Amino acid sequence: MSDMQPEPAVGTTRGRATIADVAALAGVSRAAVSKVFNRTGSISAETTRRIQEAARELNWTPSATATALRRSRSQTVGLVLDKPNTRVDIGFGTASFLAGIESELAAFDYGLLLYAVGREPAAQLAAYRRVAETRRVDGMILTDGAEHDPRFDVLADNRMPAVLVGTPFPGTKIAHVESPNPEAGVEDAIEHLFALGHRRIAYIGGTPGRYQSEARRSAFTAALAALGLSPFDDVFADYVPERAAEETRRMLGGATAPTAILYASDAMAIASIRTAVELGVRVPEDLSIIGYGGADLGEWMTPALTTVVRDAEQRGRAAAITLLRLLGEHPQGDAVLKNPELVLRASTAPVHD
Repeated sequence: MSDMQPEPAVGTTRGRATIADVAALAGVSRAAVSKVFNRTGSISAETTRRIQEAARELNWTPSATATALRRSRSQTVGLVLDKPNTRVDIGFGTASFLAGIESELAAFDYGLLLYAVGREPAAQLAAYRRVAETRRVDGMILTDGAEHDPRFDVLADNRMPAVLVGTPFPGTKIAHVESPNPEAGVEDAIEHLFALGHRRIAYIGGTPGRYQSEARRSAFTAALAALGLSPFDDVFADYVPERAAEETRRMLGGATAPTAILYASDAMAIASIRTAVELGVRVPEDLSIIGYGGADLGEWMTPALTTVVRDAEQRGRAAAITLLRLLGEHPQGDAVLKNPELVLRASTAPVHD
């Protein structure tokens, strides 16, 4: 009786399947398998299909570490998150934005590395410089561009591919993704409030000096001016719900109060509804409130929040698609963004003076 064991069939090797097993099952060379999964070279659609089917049948995937080493890449994309206080706040829109980014990166075996940094300009710049110089990531996604933004120069000097989500200030050279009319929702919100009879309309915005915040504020002022009105009040609150609630309390405590307030985020609007209720101000009977972002939670508020919907997940997808293309990948998705849209719910009503 022989003690020799028969050779295992293709796909039944002892332990994990190898690239050689995939090549044998697909009837191609190992080089062809490598080209398909590393997205290099030219392989016909039919051969690619056979290789992918063989890999699925054998439950084989290339080693992410080996792929990164061969490419001299980290297979990672970086994103810096603002940390405005002692904790890191992942807001409604940010969570959807991150989900959109990761959904596109995953298809190409890229990961997302988050950096939580305070809002001090020096700390922000130091973080970008450290990431770029150490090559911890292959590319960066940026948000909220500022005028004469030093981050762009740091990344360019280090030849770090980057994409900005939003509109850069004039004269700034950086790849970016933005909708055709990013302020459309603000204009629609003001026209809606005006049609309801509101004339004392206030705005509580985001972070001063950031393009997105300044553009949205300008759109608010311009929309009022087109209707022959001036802002009742106009302040920045850094997208922090607590600060928005404080500003709302101040406005409602004056001798004359606004009849409507537009907020730069849904989180600020939701916090301010609670503040209004605490002051005995009814929403929407005494005060109409409009948020910005389109958070799902707003639909379940009492009253349900009227808001400008900006598809955060789509913005994340578009940013990732654009950056992947800068890195030489070939994602199939569309990087074109829709304009923000006003969604009417129960937090706005005709004015009652």
